[in-house]
Amino acid sequence: MSDELVFYTTPMSRGRIVRWMLEEVGAPYRAEILEFGRSTRSAEYRAINPMGKVPSIRHGDTVVTETAAICAYLADAFPEANLAPPHGGRARGPYYRWMFFAAGPVEAATTNKTLGVVVPDDPRMRGMVGYGSLASVVDALEGAVSGRDYICGDQFTAADVYVGSHLGWGMAFGTLEKRPAFETYVARLNARPAAIRAREIDDRLLAERQAG
Repeated sequence: MSDELVFYTTPMSRGRIVRWMLEEVGAPYRAEILEFGRSTRSAEYRAINPMGKVPSIRHGDTVVTETAAICAYLADAFPEANLAPPHGGRARGPYYRWMFFAAGPVEAATTNKTLGVVVPDDPRMRGMVGYGSLASVVDALEGAVSGRDYICGDQFTAADVYVGSHLGWGMAFGTLEKRPAFETYVARLNARPAAIRAREIDDRLLAERQAG
């Protein structure tokens, strides 16, 4: 079919975020399970994603890479799932703001922490890295998820899939400190049926790969 939705992933990667998003969308999709360093580097897959990274999706003739972009695309491509605030509505600003805050400052700050990269305590240097400091990133995130059910207020959106995934992984792997507001928010998201289904699928695939 010309509008077939194909999902390229591995079971222990950022593809887990997109799997959750796809389960929230509820549209039929076909998953192509790849292996790092072999099928992800093949000429066939590089035609989909020249970086040789997962996840990616192909929706008909449209290819989308980068996890945040995929989440945003799916929310707009399947509006019936109600995973994005209305265009022009006041909630659209926080929706974009926090999704791409996680894709930019959060991702950069936590990656640098993992790699042991220390930004010099110099205002000019902190300005160059964009996120300033990990502490300021964490404080901003805490403010975003405190006092409301979801990033955009009462509506669950794709931004919650993306931000919630980063918070969950960060707390699990020690790149983000555990704070009550984070734990409450992530617990609320993890209890969603689509989130449970997505975890079960990827956990099963991972177990099968490890057993094989």
